[in-house]
Amino acid sequence: MADPISDLTAIHPVSRETMERLEHFVALFCKWSRAINLAAPSTLPDIWRRHVADSLQLYALNPGPVCWLDLGSGGGFPGLVTAILLRETDGGFVDLIESNRKKAAFLRTALSETGARGEVHSIRIEEAGRVLKGQQAISARALAPLDTVLTLAAPWTGAGATAWLHKGRDYRREIEAARRSWSFDLIEHRSQVDAESVILQIDRVRDLDAGGG
Repeated sequence: MADPISDLTAIHPVSRETMERLEHFVALFCKWSRAINLAAPSTLPDIWRRHVADSLQLYALNPGPVCWLDLGSGGGFPGLVTAILLRETDGGFVDLIESNRKKAAFLRTALSETGARGEVHSIRIEEAGRVLKGQQAISARALAPLDTVLTLAAPWTGAGATAWLHKGRDYRREIEAARRSWSFDLIEHRSQVDAESVILQIDRVRDLDAGGG
């Protein structure tokens, strides 16, 4: 297994206190993964690079006291990692949406035991727009094709939030498909963890079917 500190500091420096919180989170993740499906078992031996360092890239690209909304938080990547990193700031918060109650229970335990800045909402993403407002940044990882993610994120991107989305090797095809329904400004950030992956920074999202193009 690669050295976790080297994996992380190559992307963004973290304090010893933050590193200890991340280590505790990873230990919890591995413990809970024996009982519930938080990630593909084949990825666990490389969890620091495949999941933690990959998630850390969002904070490195958009640091500081930002209010985040993490869609489909699952095992906490990237939302809970971001919430842990926000402990180093004077503000910022992550609202994590996870409708699966077992995964939501894990996330609440991880937030409590790491002291991360966040709250879990055990509701469907489609319902969240009515109760969660004012977030500045949206994150999602391995959730759905881009067109679907933009539909889910519309209540917040329509209010000015920026989407920061992890995407894999087929991301160009997803962008092409999404542009049939959406107008948006796009910056592609090459992944520092996987040469075939990117983080898409998406702003000024408009629904073309609603006359927003």
